[in-house]
Formats: sequence, structure tokens, C-alpha cells
Amino acid sequence: MSTKLPGRLARLLGGLALFGVSVALMVRADLGLASWDVLHQGLAERTGLSLGQVVNLVAVVVLLLWIPLRQRPGFGTVANVVVVGFVADAALALVPPVLPVAGRIGLLVVGVLLNGLATALYLGARLGPGPRDGLMTGLAARGLPIGRARTAIELGVLALGWALGGTVGPGTLLFAVSIGPLAQHLIPRFTVPAQRRPATGATPPRLA
Repeated sequence: MSTKLPGRLARLLGGLALFGVSVALMVRADLGLASWDVLHQGLAERTGLSLGQVVNLVAVVVLLLWIPLRQRPGFGTVANVVVVGFVADAALALVPPVLPVAGRIGLLVVGVLLNGLATALYLGARLGPGPRDGLMTGLAARGLPIGRARTAIELGVLALGWALGGTVGPGTLLFAVSIGPLAQHLIPRFTVPAQRRPATGATPPRLA
């Protein structure tokens, strides 16, 4: 797994783009939105903004919650704010609504799996977590298992989004209970190894 910057940038941007596509697929499945997107949809309906615009605005607000967790933003954090909402709006414009239930279930399953993979790719690039993921990694750094941290955040956001009128369905529950374990399984497998500083006069370690 390459630790060079160009490769890490490619993983970051590819992961963010796939994340935006996963959001659009779950919207088109129309079986219940992902937890954060329940909140995004509720806010979009109340403000008249597009879903992608709300995604990016919420990301900026969530960054304020990083302060007590002492999380530091990176290039990946800024890229997340810019890329995900833009790609989500573009994918929604390209993917038409699907009527057959079997097709919608397929979109939902692919969307959830793609979301987990996308999260592992851009977090694994080690260029800074997304605003929402910073909450997860901040709690994990304080001793809470990453799967539990992600699940707790998803359920809390889901409750707020539902109160604002966002769409909740079986797909919402599937996402809320599965994305934490899925992220916990995939993130270690797609994380670029951390580079170590060699001692003076030592030969730098060779990373696979």
C-alpha cells in the first residue's frame, strides 16, 4: 500500500467521490435515508437549499464540535466539505428514480456498502478525517471503540433529523446499525501505514 502523497491524495478524493455517490444511491432507493442525510433532508426542506448545499453547510457547523474533542483538521477535512455535497448533487442529477422495489433494495444495499468503503478510503489516506468522522475518531481517541462511537453518533443524528421531518425507513435503520461495524472492519484494511522517523544514522524502514 503506497504511502506517497500522490497515492494518498488519489485515495482521499476517490473515497470522497464514492461517498457522494453513495448518498445519491440511498436517496434514489427511497427506502429511508442514511442517518446524517435524514438531518440534511429535513434541513433542506426547511431552508429550500439543495441536499448537497446542506451537506456542505452542516459539515462546516460540525467542525465547531471538534473544539472540545481537540481534533485538528487537515487537507482531507477541507476536501470533504467541498467534494461530497457537490458529487451528491451531480449523482442525483444523473441517477433517475427507480420504481421496482427489488431495484430500490439493490440501490440501498450498494449505497450502504459503498459508503463504508468510501469512509475507509478517505480516512485511510491519513490526510484528515471528514467533519462528521472527526466526531467518531475524537471519541475513539478517548477510549470508545470506533464501532460504538459511529453507531452512537448515527442514532443521535437520526433522532434529530426525524424531528426535523427527514425521511426515515427500513434503510435508515439498516444504515444506522451496520455502518459502525462496517467501518470498524474496513478502516484498518485501507489505512496507509504511518511513517516513522528513523533514529539518526539508521536506515529508514521499508513500508509495503
